[in-house]
Amino acid sequence: MDSPDKPNAALRPPTELRDRERQLAPFDWYAEMRRDAPIRYDERRNIWDVFRYEDVDRVLSDHDSFTSGVRDATEVSFDDDQAFNRTMINTEPPEHDRLRGFVDERFRPGTIREFRPRIEELADEFLDAIEDENRIEVVGDFAYPFPVTVIAELLGIPADRRDQFKAWSDALVASPRDETEAAIEENRENRQRASREMSDYFADLLDERADGDGDDLVTLAATSDDLERSEKIGFCMLLLTAGNITTTNLITNAVWCFDEHDVTDAVRTGGIDRKRAIEEVLRYRSPVQSLRRVAARDVELGGKTIESGDLISAWVGSANRDPDVFDTPDEFRPERSPNRHIAFGKGIHYCLGAPLARVEADVALEALLERFDTVEPTEATKKPVPSQILYGLESLPCRVE
Repeated sequence: MDSPDKPNAALRPPTELRDRERQLAPFDWYAEMRRDAPIRYDERRNIWDVFRYEDVDRVLSDHDSFTSGVRDATEVSFDDDQAFNRTMINTEPPEHDRLRGFVDERFRPGTIREFRPRIEELADEFLDAIEDENRIEVVGDFAYPFPVTVIAELLGIPADRRDQFKAWSDALVASPRDETEAAIEENRENRQRASREMSDYFADLLDERADGDGDDLVTLAATSDDLERSEKIGFCMLLLTAGNITTTNLITNAVWCFDEHDVTDAVRTGGIDRKRAIEEVLRYRSPVQSLRRVAARDVELGGKTIESGDLISAWVGSANRDPDVFDTPDEFRPERSPNRHIAFGKGIHYCLGAPLARVEADVALEALLERFDTVEPTEATKKPVPSQILYGLESLPCRVE
């Protein structure tokens, strides 16, 4: 079903999510699609959209049928030499197992718990800088710089370059500013430029640390005999990008949800379990709304025949609102149990950084709510991050006391 004359079609958002209001609240559209067209082929974008939990779960879990590999570099690659695509998220076993196994131990829950005291120190340092103010811009002052500093320390790179890291990360996940071919091409060029600059940055660092004996992740990659050079570069790029953008949106969405549903005080005092509340944020406003896969063979899914090579968008944000799995899915229930959300994916590509993201969100919210008795958004108008994959806010100004 490919349309070779439209190589950038997959970069377009669905027509239904072109305006900001629908991007902020796509959930009625998800419900409509789950009911009327749970699996549909969008000819405009040359992609299958999958909306129900059962089907999304299968697409993410059945890696023999649905691969995360790149189908067409003109559509979905980040970088001309495809360094960013030589990573654990875009490969399948046995290559995937080798790339993930190389670093898996560093991101296991027990290892992350040992790092928690340092994460708490970093959270306090950022809040110390704004304690005497009566306002905080949650994204710019805290939810972005905090997790990017954490991942920078793990990588062993200077956190004072975090503005550059943000610019690179934002470019790699941004959607085109509008539907014109010029805007789509501009978006692709920006992504490739950011990828090349980030690739060059890490290539130099890896060369500097090739004979090092440090414990940071860049040195771990630089001194490894198990990875090719392009894989080392891709590994560093992936960790820096994925290691901050999801957590930024998780923290921001949590502050937003707690205020919107008037549970901030209950979370602060322990009347509502903070960890469960974070899991409900992950379900209710999933930081990642969709994940891409490619059909590895002709496959039947929900009564539809998906042909080998077809691109698929698995709508995680819709699956996490499916009433066949969640009672009253459009209600924010901060102590929901069980909570079978798939915000971090499923199967072999389950997010490596999920334990780190959970700890960072827990530390950030504990520190923020202990420091301030009031954390109250001050602007009714909210702007979504410009991405068809991610879900969050560009900014969230709050009054604090």
